[in-house]
Amino acid sequence: MKNYIQADPWNIIEEGFDPRLNKISESLFSIGNGKMGQRANFEESYSGESLQGSYVAGIYFPDKTRVGWWKNGYPPTFDKVINSTNWIGIDIYIDNEILDLAKCQIKEFKRVLNMKEGYLQRSFIASLESGKNVKVNAIRFCSIADDEIGAIQYSITPVDFDANIRIVSKLDGDIANEDSNYDFKFWNAVSDRSTDNGIFLQTKTLKTEFDLCVGAQTKLKVNNEPAEKLKYIVHHKPKYIAEEFSLDVSKGFEVQIVKIACVESSLNYKADELMASCEKKLVDASKKGFDNLMNEQKEAWAKKWEQSDIQIEGDIKAQQGIRFNIFHLFQTYTGTDSRLNIGPKGFTGEKYAGATYWDTEAYCIPFYLATAPQEVGKNLLVYRYNHLDKAIENAEMLGFINGAALYPMVTMDGTESHNEWEITFEEIHRNGAIAYAIYNYINYTQDWDYLQEYGIEVLIAIARFWAQRVNWSQEREKYVMLGVTGPNEYENNVNNNWYTNYLAVWCIKYTQEAMKYVEENNKFRYDEILDKLNFNAGELAQWKDIEKNMYYPYHDRLKIYLQQDGYLDKEQWLVKDLPASERPLNQKWSWDRILRSNFIKQADVLQGMYFFEDEFDIEDIRRNFDFYEPRTVHESSLSPCIHNILAAKLNDESRAYEFYLRTARLDLDDYNNDTEDGLHITSMAGTWMSIVQGFAGMRIKNNKLYFQPFLPEQWNSFTFHIGFRGDILSIKISKGFMEIVNKSHHDITIAVVDNEYSIPANSSLEINLKV
Repeated sequence: MKNYIQADPWNIIEEGFDPRLNKISESLFSIGNGKMGQRANFEESYSGESLQGSYVAGIYFPDKTRVGWWKNGYPPTFDKVINSTNWIGIDIYIDNEILDLAKCQIKEFKRVLNMKEGYLQRSFIASLESGKNVKVNAIRFCSIADDEIGAIQYSITPVDFDANIRIVSKLDGDIANEDSNYDFKFWNAVSDRSTDNGIFLQTKTLKTEFDLCVGAQTKLKVNNEPAEKLKYIVHHKPKYIAEEFSLDVSKGFEVQIVKIACVESSLNYKADELMASCEKKLVDASKKGFDNLMNEQKEAWAKKWEQSDIQIEGDIKAQQGIRFNIFHLFQTYTGTDSRLNIGPKGFTGEKYAGATYWDTEAYCIPFYLATAPQEVGKNLLVYRYNHLDKAIENAEMLGFINGAALYPMVTMDGTESHNEWEITFEEIHRNGAIAYAIYNYINYTQDWDYLQEYGIEVLIAIARFWAQRVNWSQEREKYVMLGVTGPNEYENNVNNNWYTNYLAVWCIKYTQEAMKYVEENNKFRYDEILDKLNFNAGELAQWKDIEKNMYYPYHDRLKIYLQQDGYLDKEQWLVKDLPASERPLNQKWSWDRILRSNFIKQADVLQGMYFFEDEFDIEDIRRNFDFYEPRTVHESSLSPCIHNILAAKLNDESRAYEFYLRTARLDLDDYNNDTEDGLHITSMAGTWMSIVQGFAGMRIKNNKLYFQPFLPEQWNSFTFHIGFRGDILSIKISKGFMEIVNKSHHDITIAVVDNEYSIPANSSLEINLKV
């Protein structure tokens, strides 16, 4: 763990600059607005180790798959969100000497991510190689009030000398992805131009032919007065345009640079109208000016925090962790466009390609359901419905028939684009996560219209897949599922993974329940769907037979569900016996050694018990938790939050708190030594779950909100907010008490442990938890 970030309830603070930590900081201090985002690269040139990254949601390239291309059914491309035009660049030359912190003596340095108001601020004093001292202060943000606008305010002061300063404000589209094959670049030039309103650069992706237009207007002041005697030049190069300003500045005078940018794409505009549209939007934003844009940003973030903030009293590191997680979730996804989804790294890095994984359905849906308008969660599910035809095509390529759907492990447009065979072909549990998300959404919102219009078709296609993926074992006289990989990716190509088998049967059962609901409530739609899908009664009979006769690996003596057949044939080590020097395993051990070990990346069995906890008694959960957790290395970012929730259910407060800190500060403390690759965005939703479902014990039971709370001993209290079916609740849990404020205009009934309480509209209730 790096532990160089200062503890603060609302800010991420780095004081002093260590170039060895710069790529980690570039991830931690990333900014975004749901439509675009960027790593915390410096505005001025930096020749040290860095990953320059600016990304636009929905813009991707199908890079050639590196491995497995000769296997039938294997995806030919690895689709990825691609590094796009760098609009933040402001090269600074002082008496022809470039400002580059990799070449300077840095006397003071401070970087602050203000999460409350949504901006990144950086200040430093540096001594150039010539010995001249300069002072810099920079603020920038990606606006969530207008998600096509970004803004920078950058000031530079020559501390102890008079200087000629040249400022090159650029748009650089000649960039590559860090993970591209052979440093291949994905963009072609379309056009560029400069007008009185700024500079503009339009580029187009190869193959996918997305157009992107970025415009920027740069204005200068000296000591807050319009700059005079400016020399001005425009530079043109392929995929590059820049404005150069040159001026003489007296010692101690501050040069203020305001750069406002507009980013638009052919996802939302016609390609031949992009340049004009971008210029018009840029003019409007520039008229507002930096201060007004900043005020809009603050107001927009205030509204986000009003619904989503969690306040923790008595533990600053825990407080900082949860706000950091919530902040990055909203920077990544705002739910306004059902064509977009949530990449595991968001806009903070290129690992996992910025694509959609099962993480969204399993981890992110609960957060957005409770903290954002209902449409946000719905759009995440409509995204999958819109990809249903592609999911059916994916299954057909693997030999499935009759409208069976296999949703991709990794995707941009519904097409499978993962490039590891043991994941692409075998990690099929992702189908179940999508079905579970439909259940979760409907259970939370009661949006039955969604089920009838969209969800039922998805569920039937998924159930058809499972019915074909199992086979009858004459030896066992049971249905089995062979050659799969569960969420625990430290075991591949196993037979009868308990979680996958259990999830498949649950999907089949839930699909039948959903079909019955549609039949009873909208017979016309029911008949329409069955006719469209050529559904027949024989399929239902097969489903019921699978439901009745599925095989689940179980150990009678230990009374635990086995991860898969043969798990106990492995030498049984515990994580506590592993030397710290050998972790993380995925960075220290060969893959062969990992696969032959009993160590678990994340526990499949416990994932299933989290999803379906009401189907197991408390002792079942305890036995399996106590067996699997000591064997789990938690090297999946998705692991600690599930263990937190189950530990809380088991009243194991110390382990619940330990797992909370691990998930909340996974990136801030660089637990897995991989923060420099980007943040773990989807697991950040698990941090929210750790508090709300873990410590507060929130569930939906008998169509009501239910709580079984406890307060970690390290905290004085915690407060969170829940939106539920149009109601807004504020809930505070303190030592021995739970206060619930009903901010809605009608009464609401909730359950706390074994009692029900009615809370009148616009009133509060205090419950004594000691009784």
